[in-house]
Amino acid sequence: MNISVVGTGYVGLVTGVGLASIGHKVVCVDIDNAKVEKINKGQSPIHEKNLDGLLKKVLAKKLFLATTNLDSAVKNSQITFIAVGTPSKKNDDIDLTYIKKVSEQIGKALASKKEYHLVVVKSTVAPETTLKVVLPLLEKYSKKKAGITFGVCMNPEFLREGVAIDDFMNPDRIVIGEFDKKSGDTLEKVYKNFKTDIVKTSLNNAEMIKYTNNALLATLISFSNEIANISQTIPGANVFEIFKGVALDKRLNPIINSKRVNTQILSYLNPGCGFGGSCFPKDVKALTAFAKKKKYHAALLTAVLDINKKQPLKLVRLTEQKIGNLKNKNIAVLGLAFKPETDDVRESPAISIIKELIAKKANVFTYDPIVDPKTAGTHFKNLY
Repeated sequence: MNISVVGTGYVGLVTGVGLASIGHKVVCVDIDNAKVEKINKGQSPIHEKNLDGLLKKVLAKKLFLATTNLDSAVKNSQITFIAVGTPSKKNDDIDLTYIKKVSEQIGKALASKKEYHLVVVKSTVAPETTLKVVLPLLEKYSKKKAGITFGVCMNPEFLREGVAIDDFMNPDRIVIGEFDKKSGDTLEKVYKNFKTDIVKTSLNNAEMIKYTNNALLATLISFSNEIANISQTIPGANVFEIFKGVALDKRLNPIINSKRVNTQILSYLNPGCGFGGSCFPKDVKALTAFAKKKKYHAALLTAVLDINKKQPLKLVRLTEQKIGNLKNKNIAVLGLAFKPETDDVRESPAISIIKELIAKKANVFTYDPIVDPKTAGTHFKNLY
């Protein structure tokens, strides 16, 4: 199929290259001309394992191209994925500026298109966004009705940075939120070669599935850190031994053929400095903000965020307990990204730790094998 993807960030580029690698003809759209030129040369603007090699392969096969021309990309494709950013606003709600702008542009492109076209929201958005924001804008600017000349789906991504290519090629499930049956059936054809569970549901449910998924994992992390903090008040307690004992519960770690399964969920029951990145913090904040709009106080999720905000600073307090006043102490921070195998420093706990150490007048030295020093430096302006 001919597919256009609007956005070339972690989600857009991985999705575009991934779809091209299974035989679809894909055009990725971005407003940044320099970024587009770089991609067309086979150079990924983001660090992601195996992405560079796969990008070069699909370019060589002429199955992939990047462009700044959204109108042409939409008109010459059958399906358009929206994969633009949805950053947090000051009130923790998501900023839909890019979603709205792109929906308007796609609508205008559809106005003169005779063939049926499917628009798929891939960006992470709050429940009701696709139905109440994207769809009306598409109808307004195309002067057409959804379900007749164009379809609408919500298809959340479940890509983990650092292993995003593997996650795309080997998904644990594919969620298709459909406006109508034709929309869902059309999108399902894109994924026909994937052997995994396909969940077809409503647009609102698909959006909520993504938020619920990330909120659950974030909750497990904050729960682990809460238990660790309580354990620190108990003489001789070792939180890692505690969770080792908990992890042997068959409901968490089943025994099959006399062997422990050791499920991946157990990796989230592992105390540390908290969660970061572009997904967990933003999505949990957005879900609490959405709940607030609905006159519901999400007490548990609010606590998850509160624990996570304080957790990195506990490492600084522990350091002070061990070595005393940090003023003029030389301290190395190994790792700047929010997790291994990525250069993404967004919401990284390391940033909070470094800022607190600097506030304590420590001499801080940092190292990360992947993160660009210039990128990291932007987080520490006006601190000296």
